[in-house]
Amino acid sequence: MASAKSSRSRPAGHSGVFPVGGAALGVGGGGGGGGGGDGGVQLADKLKIFKTDNFDPDAYVQSKCQTMNEKEIRHLCSYLQDLKKASAEEMRRSVYANYAAFIRTSKEISDLEGELLSIRNLLNTQAALIHGLSEGVQIDSLTSGTEGSTEEDISNVEDQEPSEIQKWSADFPDLLDVLLAERRVDEALDALDEAERVAADARRTQTLTAAEISALRGAVSDNRQKLADQLAEAACQSSTRGIELRAAASALKRLGDGPRAHSLLLSAHNQRLQCNLQTIHPSSTSYGGAYTAALAQQVFSVVAQALSDSVEVFGDESCYASELVTWATKQVLSFALLVKRHVLSSCAAAGGLRAAAECVQISLGHCSLLEARGLSVSSVLLKQFKPSLEQALDANLRRIEESTAALAAADNWTLTYPPNGIRPVARSSVANLALQPKLSTSAHRFSSMVQDYFEDVAPLLSLQLGGSTMDGIAKKFNLYVNLLISALPGSMDDEANVEGLGNKIVRMAETEEQQLALLANASLLAEELLPRAAMKLSSINQSTDDLRKRGPDKQNRVPELREWKRKLQRMVDRLRDSFCRQHALELIFTDEGDTHLSAEMYIIMDNTVEEPEWVPSPIFQELYAKLNRMAGIAADMFVGRERFATLLMMRLTETVILWLSEDQAFWEEIEQGPKPLGPLGLQQFYLDMQFVIIFGQGRFLSRHVHQVILDIIDRAMGAFSATGMNPDSVLPGDDWFMDVAQEVVGMISGKGRAANGDREIHSPTASVSAHSMSSFRSHGSS
Repeated sequence: MASAKSSRSRPAGHSGVFPVGGAALGVGGGGGGGGGGDGGVQLADKLKIFKTDNFDPDAYVQSKCQTMNEKEIRHLCSYLQDLKKASAEEMRRSVYANYAAFIRTSKEISDLEGELLSIRNLLNTQAALIHGLSEGVQIDSLTSGTEGSTEEDISNVEDQEPSEIQKWSADFPDLLDVLLAERRVDEALDALDEAERVAADARRTQTLTAAEISALRGAVSDNRQKLADQLAEAACQSSTRGIELRAAASALKRLGDGPRAHSLLLSAHNQRLQCNLQTIHPSSTSYGGAYTAALAQQVFSVVAQALSDSVEVFGDESCYASELVTWATKQVLSFALLVKRHVLSSCAAAGGLRAAAECVQISLGHCSLLEARGLSVSSVLLKQFKPSLEQALDANLRRIEESTAALAAADNWTLTYPPNGIRPVARSSVANLALQPKLSTSAHRFSSMVQDYFEDVAPLLSLQLGGSTMDGIAKKFNLYVNLLISALPGSMDDEANVEGLGNKIVRMAETEEQQLALLANASLLAEELLPRAAMKLSSINQSTDDLRKRGPDKQNRVPELREWKRKLQRMVDRLRDSFCRQHALELIFTDEGDTHLSAEMYIIMDNTVEEPEWVPSPIFQELYAKLNRMAGIAADMFVGRERFATLLMMRLTETVILWLSEDQAFWEEIEQGPKPLGPLGLQQFYLDMQFVIIFGQGRFLSRHVHQVILDIIDRAMGAFSATGMNPDSVLPGDDWFMDVAQEVVGMISGKGRAANGDREIHSPTASVSAHSMSSFRSHGSS
């Protein structure tokens, strides 16, 4: 029996039985122990004040808030909310941890009650028999008295007519036989109750002899057993349903055999279910959803009817509720195994994620109807369905990988709008044609398959597949990025780039436009298409209750999506770095392995007799030409994503400059070589660096790389100063370097430079003064 203690004196929760108000029954829960350890002790200490019988919430709030300001009151509210959540979680874990033992104990108690009832009936019968025998012995032992008086007594007895109660007692067996034969159960039960009352009154008032009372009680006991057997037989008949079944169970309970009545009630529903299931065969339809729907309709309708009958007849008594939960769990488990065997296994093996998801949705939909009536069995389904769904997820991910790799082998790396057969991001029309992404063939297929994948997975959020689902797509995108890296002509020399590709063949991207298309594929997928598809996981249509229940989960998904997008971006950065490294190596090294950028090219300038032609070194001219050319291609390719194209160009410039800055052989020869850096070499080196600064500012040069260039110039001038010469004495003014650099920039870009007087830029006739050094110093410190 429930305790009469106030509801405030114990934590909220349920014990797996029907609570008042129809709260859901917890079924199939796993979970840890009952909150042992330091954490449990601390929680118990915090809850002590709330568990007292005389706890007054108003007084508690007044004592806490009397001297508090608004901030402290808010903090107290937050503390109480956290304490409430912790208490509820502790109760849930305790219930789940001890639920099986509770059900087993309740069943044993029910059986024991039945046995005690049987023992009581037997003892009553034995007591009546013994009492009757004892009274008979007393009558036989009495003296007969005088013969005259005996004859007078006999005459009086013969003349005395039986009383009404004696007549009723004599007619009772015949009356009960008639009622039982005519199956007038309610009247028979009333008659048995009346007989019990008559026997008790007769014993108290001695209106019946002991033998008559014993006979009456014997008739009551025999007919109770006879009626119970008749009701049990009726309940087992397949034709007994609905009102008749509830009436039989109610009558059995009234006879004092409630556990047997409840077991027969559930057995009757189980018999009906098994009979109905014989008409459903998985081979009769090739559509798994139809089989699942038909099977779920039968199973869950019978479970729901059993729930209604049990509550109507037996109420919310814990022993019956526990037996009902156990029985319902068994039926739902059998249903889940059937669906898994005949539908989910084949769907999972074939990668039929959409069909599998539909079956799970149908099953969970029927579960929600039971939850609304106070019975929660969804955890039983999820435990059985989750392995098959994970297998289907893996099969779909393999299909994405294989299909994308197959198309990459023949991809010409030309960006186009979505072809026919590939689902577009937006509806096709002239107005929104610009909204359609331009990708290569393999990228279009990858994007389309990922969209389908997320749409199929979205309804399965209750299985908590969100994290593994997104991680799976991230892994497949990483493999696709590896395919794109291997499509770069110079990537085959780097074994790390082709890791995980196996024997996959990828068509090479020969031209710069094709290579930029690789980056366009990866960047558009990572920045827009994949995150947009992943948003479907949190934008599926849900009922109001689902939205309320999963509100915190939806809020947690936003940071998860943000972190997932950053992970994708890091994968794109690998492709970008490979692209920049390849083009930097093409600029710096020749096909024979020689270098276009060495210390010797600056040192030998002072060994020539003729004055050199003052233009930037070929490698830096080629760098600017490549950047200018790629920027033009990227302008058409990265529409709306110009920032990515700008960062790409900056990264390429940075790769070349950092190689120069970190080339130990270059600087060892400049600073410690047998031939020092001369005035002409320093002037050429200074011109090259100024050229990079001028063509890179605002387009191809980051602040970091700008500072690196200034550090490089400073290092070269330091090496020159170590020879005992002053750089100010050999370098022309900064205007001369800018004029030369801008002249070459104009020639390469095809734009004429602005007029700058009649100054001859190829001859360093400008006055050499400390102005150039001061200009450099101020420039480097900015």
